[in-house]
Amino acid sequence: MWSLVSSMKRHSLLNPETFAIIIRNYARAQKFDEALYAFNVMDKFGIAPDLSSFNSLLSALCKAKNVRKAHQVFDEMSERFEPDSKTYSILLQGWGLAPNLPKMFEVFDEMVERGCEPDIVTYGIMVDSLCYVSSARFFHWAHLKNPNPNLPPSIKSYHLTVSSLAKIRQYPLMWSLVSSMKRHSLLNPETFAIIIRNYARAQKFDEALYAFNVMDKFGIAPDLSSFNSLLSALCKAKNVRKAHQVFDEMSERFEPDSKTYSILLQGWGLAPNLPKMFEVFDEMVERGCEPDIVTYGIMVDSLCKAGRIEKAVEVVREMRVRDCPPTSFIYSVLVHGYGVEKRIEDAVETFLEMERNGVIPDVAVYNALVSAFCKVHRFENVYRVLGEMGEKGVVPNSRTCNIILNCLIGLGRNDEAYRLFRRMIKICEPDSDTYTMMIKMFFESDRLEMAMKVWKYMRIKQFVPSMHTFSVLINGLCEKGEVDKACVFLEEMIEKGIRPPGTTFGRLKKLLLEEHREDVLEFLEEKMKILVNEPLCD
Repeated sequence: MWSLVSSMKRHSLLNPETFAIIIRNYARAQKFDEALYAFNVMDKFGIAPDLSSFNSLLSALCKAKNVRKAHQVFDEMSERFEPDSKTYSILLQGWGLAPNLPKMFEVFDEMVERGCEPDIVTYGIMVDSLCYVSSARFFHWAHLKNPNPNLPPSIKSYHLTVSSLAKIRQYPLMWSLVSSMKRHSLLNPETFAIIIRNYARAQKFDEALYAFNVMDKFGIAPDLSSFNSLLSALCKAKNVRKAHQVFDEMSERFEPDSKTYSILLQGWGLAPNLPKMFEVFDEMVERGCEPDIVTYGIMVDSLCKAGRIEKAVEVVREMRVRDCPPTSFIYSVLVHGYGVEKRIEDAVETFLEMERNGVIPDVAVYNALVSAFCKVHRFENVYRVLGEMGEKGVVPNSRTCNIILNCLIGLGRNDEAYRLFRRMIKICEPDSDTYTMMIKMFFESDRLEMAMKVWKYMRIKQFVPSMHTFSVLINGLCEKGEVDKACVFLEEMIEKGIRPPGTTFGRLKKLLLEEHREDVLEFLEEKMKILVNEPLCD
């Protein structure tokens, strides 16, 4: 491993994350002195340890269940590195999991005495630790020791913990926590909205309905807002049929409003089931519930996505009759719809109509227009639109950049794409898709050094790569025979908790076997096993 690190130094590939990876692995192997050694030799490898590196060291020791060693290191080095809220939160969590509550409170007191303001994460850790031991102790501490009475930690922290427990499907503990919140008068409708959303995301629809139905027993009377939250959670979990069934059963109990109907309209629109969507709309009007701009926006968006743009235009006409003028969002949907069908004249006319009607175009409308011009390869118009955006003070976003880049790269106009990339990064922040497209483009055109240049720029900007970005980089390196570099980035990918696709890992595995480097392959496979067995990784 250290010989590989030395090789990375020679190729200027080292960064603080390299040593964070080494430290974490030493700590997991219970080699705590070696973890501390790795931290102390960073300087010799040209990497100056900073507070972030110090926090990584403490975190690694605490996660390896050696909070005593972490606290010892903290005491020895806290003058060298000024602790922040994250530093203290790491120690708080370490002592909370030990569990050693007196020591946890001692750390909290020191944090406050040193003028380090506790934040919501700090309080969340305190609640999370104490709810396993004694929630009553938390309330005693919160009221007597909270240095900032104006900061309401209790409800926010409990909601954070309720959500976390639901996400990891610790439902009995979640309900126990809710009961504790009831005893301390901390429950509100949002508590149950959180529970319902998480049940729905986990496809536990009966449990979501149960949570709604027991609100009364916990002293919270469900109202129309709660009812809408239930319907919304079901629809977002792609079960609009269940949502509509609940609506039919309870619509006499809760008088539906425009938001209620909009939720169902969107659910059926995304299904997609346009006849059912129009049935809901007709019922809405019959019950005397006036459609609003949100309702119409959902209708127009659903129709355009289904390729029914003429029907969408009819809906816009109806809006005007009902004295509900279309917004920039609705115009952007229409422009995009025409663009998809390559009806560029209609797209331009819709844009001009919007301006004639006094609606100021925003970045979404301009993106739709840019996309329409890209569809028909009219780049002179694309650049003219970019110029107009600058004149009108509308700042392009990463979506603007990606639309144009995708089209240019698809046409093989790589040099023009790179010029656009360099121009756009001065105006807006690239996103994961931007970096992925550029890196892939350079690898496919045999320009490895440029692909690495984009990667290095991304790291300088402290942008966290996605699974797709890592995969494109590793696949490209494998394709060019850069196996050592591919191994380094695969290890970094795993360390960040991102599981490589089977094709990416398989390609690198094949190359390692061809080079008879079974030891390296075994090391990477062990890392993969850790990732699978410990899904909640760093």
